[in-house]
Amino acid sequence: MTIYEKALEKHEEWRGKISTELKMPLETRDDLSAAYTPGVAEPCRAIHKNADDVYKYTWKGNTIAVVSDGTAVLGLGDIGPAAGLPVMEGKCVLFKKFAGVDAVPLCIDTKDPKKIIEFCKQIAPTFGGINLEDISAPRCVEIERTLINELDIPVFHDDQHGTAIVVTAAIMNALKVAGKKPEDCTLVVSGTGAAGSSIIRMLHKFGIGKIYGFNVNGIVIKEDADKYDFLTKELTEITNPDNKRMTMAEAMHGADIFVGVSAPNLVTEEMVRSMAPKSIVFAMANPEPEITYEKAKNAGAFIIGTGRSDYPNQINNILAFPGLFRGALDCRARKITEEMKIAASRGLASLVSDAELSPDMIIPSAFDPRVAQVVAKAVADEARKAGLARV
Repeated sequence: MTIYEKALEKHEEWRGKISTELKMPLETRDDLSAAYTPGVAEPCRAIHKNADDVYKYTWKGNTIAVVSDGTAVLGLGDIGPAAGLPVMEGKCVLFKKFAGVDAVPLCIDTKDPKKIIEFCKQIAPTFGGINLEDISAPRCVEIERTLINELDIPVFHDDQHGTAIVVTAAIMNALKVAGKKPEDCTLVVSGTGAAGSSIIRMLHKFGIGKIYGFNVNGIVIKEDADKYDFLTKELTEITNPDNKRMTMAEAMHGADIFVGVSAPNLVTEEMVRSMAPKSIVFAMANPEPEITYEKAKNAGAFIIGTGRSDYPNQINNILAFPGLFRGALDCRARKITEEMKIAASRGLASLVSDAELSPDMIIPSAFDPRVAQVVAKAVADEARKAGLARV
C-alpha cells in the first residue's frame, strides 16, 4: 500500500482523528447536579460578575479554534471546507500531542473575508485563541490583522508565521556555523505569498542586510508597486534596496542565503555554485522543492534545509505553533506580536547547543520533547515583558 492508500484506510477506520472526552465523573445524582443543573448556575454567576473567571471555570484557558475556509489546503489548493476538514483535524492532533493544547476544527462555508472575520469574532468568547489555517493570500493577512486588532485573544495564521519562525531559528544557527553576521548577508527569497512575505519580514527584523524577493512575476521592485496587492506592495519597503530589476539567477550570484517557498525546479546547480562561500540553501516547496537536496549538495551548498523528514535540517512549522500557543495560553496573552515570534525563534535555536551545531544540525527534531516547553516559555516571557499577559 502507498502512504496515501494507507492514510485513506486509516481515516475510514478512525472516522476522524479527534473526539471529546469527559474530565469529570458522571456516575451519580451529585455528579449530575455539579456538572449541570442546578450547580452549574454558580460558575455562570461568577463569570457574569468577573469575565476573566471564564478561564477558571471553563475550557477556554486551554482550547483554541482552528478556523479554515479550505482555499489553500496543503499542496491541494482551493478544495473547500469539507475536503479541508481532515487537515484541520490533523492540526488539532498536533496541538494536543506536542503541547497539550485542546483544539477544535471549524471549517466554514464562505470565502468572504468580512464574513470570516465576523465568524471569528462571534466565537471568540468560547476560545482562548484562534489559529487561522489554509486560507489563501492575501486574504489571510487581511483577516489576521483585523482580528489581532479587534479581539483580545491571540490570533495566529500558521501558514504565514509558523514556517517563518522555524526558518528564522534555522538561519540564526546556520549563520553561527557559517561564521557570518546577519547584517553582512544577502538573502534571496523565492515566493512572496503568505509564508514568503512573513519570512522576509521576520528576517528583516532579525537584521539580514539585503533581501531580494521573487514571485511568479519576477523580482519585487518599487517601480511596479502599483501592480501589486497590498501584501507584495509592503515588501517593496524592505526588499531590493537598490531598486534593481534582475533575474533570480543574477540575485543569487554572491548571495549568502536562499529560501524557497514557491515552486519546483526553479534553482539550478549553477545558481547555487554562484553563491557566496559557505552558502545556505533552504528549498522548501511542496511536494517538490526548488532544487533537490542532492543537487544543492553537489553544487557546493554548505548548509541545506528542506521541508522533508528524510533529510537533515527539516524546516517544519510543527516546531513552532504548538509551543507558541502553549505559551500564549499559559500567560493568557491578548495577542501574538512580531517580538513574540522572534522570541520563539530564539528559544527554538537555543535547543541546539554549540557542541551540537554543524551543517547537518541547525534545528532540533520535531520529536525533541523540549521544543514546546522552551518555545512556550520564550513566548510567555516576551508577552509579559510587553504587558500583553493577563497572568
